Amino acid sequence: MFHSITYRGVNKMVKIPVWEKSNLTLEEAAAYSGIGINKLRKITNEKDCPFVLWNGTKRLIKKKKLDEYLEKVSVI
Repeated sequence: MFHSITYRGVNKMVKIPVWEKSNLTLEEAAAYSGIGINKLRKITNEKDCPFVLWNGTKRLIKKKKLDEYLEKVSVI
């Protein structure tokens, strides 16, 4: 995934690998975990979801917390 950053008025596209990110989009989290986007959306809509981070209306997945959650559950 490419991200645009601006430094001193210069725009650059930077590729950040998923394994280096602390927060993932739904699409990245689905590819990372093997869980479907719709299932992730359903889980993160729950009020007590431990791995969702809301940035306004944008939903991000806390990768470390997602890993911890998946270690604990046997069925999703």
